[in-house]
Amino acid sequence: MKILLAGPRGFCAGVNMAIETLETAIRLYGTPIYVYHEIVHNKHVVDRFIREGAVFVDSVEEVPEGAVLLFSAHGVAPEVRKVSSARRLRAIDATCPLVTKVHLEALKYAKAGYRIVLIGHEGHDEVIGTMGQAPEAFTLVDNTTEVDALTFGPDDKLAYLTQTTLSVDDASKIITRLKDRFPKIVGPPKDDICYATQNRQEAVRLLSDGADIVIVLGSQNSSNSQRLAELARDSGIPAHLIDGANEIDPVWFTGDETVLITAGASAPESVVQDCVQWLKSRYDATVEERTIREEEVYFPLPKELRAAAAAVQLPMA
Repeated sequence: MKILLAGPRGFCAGVNMAIETLETAIRLYGTPIYVYHEIVHNKHVVDRFIREGAVFVDSVEEVPEGAVLLFSAHGVAPEVRKVSSARRLRAIDATCPLVTKVHLEALKYAKAGYRIVLIGHEGHDEVIGTMGQAPEAFTLVDNTTEVDALTFGPDDKLAYLTQTTLSVDDASKIITRLKDRFPKIVGPPKDDICYATQNRQEAVRLLSDGADIVIVLGSQNSSNSQRLAELARDSGIPAHLIDGANEIDPVWFTGDETVLITAGASAPESVVQDCVQWLKSRYDATVEERTIREEEVYFPLPKELRAAAAAVQLPMA
């Protein structure tokens, strides 16, 4: 058996920032610390922070007045910030800057009188937060069929935005259909799909040709992880999205396969290495790193947290 380790894989800059933000907040303020929704969509990360005293909530009303509340990497609607302020919560914003970019675009288009078509998955935390920036302006679409069902007229001012963790290919098809139906529609000057999502998809696209099976490390509610598995399957290659080595099924292998392993942007490297060791111990697999692009993006901690840490001379994580 041969293992190809796709690179880049695993944590992106936004996930690193969000995790370091929660780590630093716990060191500064102790526990419990409340987090609005999962800090990132990964079971291992969430379970670890629960053990350390973080409390994940789906409603601001669940948080005691005056407590510390951290907003997750996926971003929140202004109404959430308003309720947090009314409850006198000490809010820390760990929203990924690339999600914040989409929020600012939404506000710009809404203020200019545009109707905004958001390409994304209904119910995803990021989509909820983005549409919350200007609820009256948004229409959500998930595929070209839903684009065909739109009833906007030729004189409507239209703009489009996308969820940051979509399949690049799928989003491109939907945008093309939007432009075909509504030639005057406008979009952001730069693609909303984040660099990490694009890079991980490109690695799978380029490397899966030489693989018999693809293993994607990530949780089922991770949009970008789901897209990686779908991308491999679309090429006719069996792919499995798993949280860790305990979910590997020996029936997948005969022992002489080439196995491509990658990880979604919220999956820790430790779970990748656990899977590598599982395959090495059972099939005497060899390992080869295949990196198609280097990533050097870094996002600093939120200003309010950097200031608080500096005030007590707390070393950064």
